[in-house]
Amino acid sequence: MSTTRGVPTLGARPVTGPNPGRAETREVLAGAVFDLLVVGGGILGTSVAWHAAQSGLRVAMVDAGDFAGATSSASSKLVHGGLRYLQTGAVKLVAENHHERRVLARDVAPHLVNPLTFYLPVYRGGPHGAAKLGAGVFAYSALSAFGDGVGRLISPAKAAADNPALRTENLKAVAVYGDHQMNDSRVAVMTVRAAVHSGAVVLNHAEVTGLRFTGGRVTGAELRDRLDGTEFGIDARLVLNATGPWVDHLRRMEDAGAAPSVRLSKGAHLVLKRRAPWKAAMATPVDKYRITFALPWEDHLLLGTTDEAYEGDPADVSVTESDIRQILEEAAFSVRDEHLDRDLMTYAFAGLRVLPGGPGGVESARRETVVTEGRGGMLSVAGGKWTTYRHIGRTVMRTLTRLPGTSAAGITEDAVPVSDLVRRVPLPGVANPDAVTHRLLVDREPGVPLDPPTARHLATHYGALAFDIARLVHEDPALGERVHPDAPEIWAQVVYARDHEWAVTVDDVLRRRTTLTVRGLDTEEVRARVAELLAARPA
Repeated sequence: MSTTRGVPTLGARPVTGPNPGRAETREVLAGAVFDLLVVGGGILGTSVAWHAAQSGLRVAMVDAGDFAGATSSASSKLVHGGLRYLQTGAVKLVAENHHERRVLARDVAPHLVNPLTFYLPVYRGGPHGAAKLGAGVFAYSALSAFGDGVGRLISPAKAAADNPALRTENLKAVAVYGDHQMNDSRVAVMTVRAAVHSGAVVLNHAEVTGLRFTGGRVTGAELRDRLDGTEFGIDARLVLNATGPWVDHLRRMEDAGAAPSVRLSKGAHLVLKRRAPWKAAMATPVDKYRITFALPWEDHLLLGTTDEAYEGDPADVSVTESDIRQILEEAAFSVRDEHLDRDLMTYAFAGLRVLPGGPGGVESARRETVVTEGRGGMLSVAGGKWTTYRHIGRTVMRTLTRLPGTSAAGITEDAVPVSDLVRRVPLPGVANPDAVTHRLLVDREPGVPLDPPTARHLATHYGALAFDIARLVHEDPALGERVHPDAPEIWAQVVYARDHEWAVTVDDVLRRRTTLTVRGLDTEEVRARVAELLAARPA
């Protein structure tokens, strides 16, 4: 290990300076005219901001809460091809999803997206037979060019040996296929970083209170910093409404008479401690169309999800007692009761799917992205999922180039066409997690507290950026201590989230930059110490 001026150097790149403060960022946002203002920092907003900045546009992105603070951090954490779409004959859609899944896992974010084997149990009297599901998983794997192996049937005994929690009564066979999973909050933060590295200016906890108009056309927004109440404005030649469940709220700021364009479906999830190792996830058919998941995730068990119409305030969405009962009852189809004890629950969360308006129930609604242009020229984009979020960003960019208004305003005339962008741009920190883990442990100095679980956690949540966190520990060994003894996170991650990842509230840190809240470990003592560190940010 080499040193520079007595400071150990791990990896090739130095620690970058901290992000600008909020006051400085507000000044930049208020003092320029941007080509594109993206309102909403979830799946859609971050992807569009990233691709637009890569195209050479001057991009600003704001969010009323934290980046991915709502539905985008309340997903099922899957990067998947969509096995159930085969039932409707959407073969092309599944193939496209598989392509994006492979690109994310192999080129864009191999440090954040992990392979996961799925078991699909077939019970007597169930909605599907073994032959049908066996053929289905074979076709599913064929559409991914067998990149995750060949979909097949295995015996109940083999499946139970891998997953002791599997309920084997009346179990006829188990279909096996491969997909991927990720930590959605971490992918979101890395995408924001990628957008900023490409030139975007971003600010979270900044609420749009009104729109700016010039000659009847939307040309910016009025905002209020939710942390200190500061009001400011942003001028932009084009505004993109990517606010997810709030998309119609912003559309009504543009046109008070705008009719509803979307409907919402609530998806709830539960997180439980694991009582046994899980070598595979379980996807169990509940009926002809729905599947319930039991996923090993972050050393815990993730159960879900529900799919029911939601008509309340998006800010009030929460997991109800009815949701908990439904999820546990559906999980019990294939998971033994002792693994579903309520005492094992550490967390519950719910998000809102944004679906196109139309007839029928939400469970049968199309899962697609819709882009519309309002009376004042504001674009609104709704729908989408993590698996195809890069594709969605490129699609929106292509839409921008075809709009008469953007061409007339000169927004896209100097931008690099989407087709000419560097393909498969990786997210920051791209690296092999195994190699990063090894380096973190081999280069660790005596007396510096960085144990193997923590090293592995850093490698799979930050990739090569984990070396930046290791440097903080070398400079102050106290930052290498665990935030809570039952979780792998260390205090250096809190400092890093504060200085480099736009974390400004305790929940930003504990719920989205780390996994402390999900693990049920955000105690009052932990929250107080995190608050102290956030308040100590250097000027």
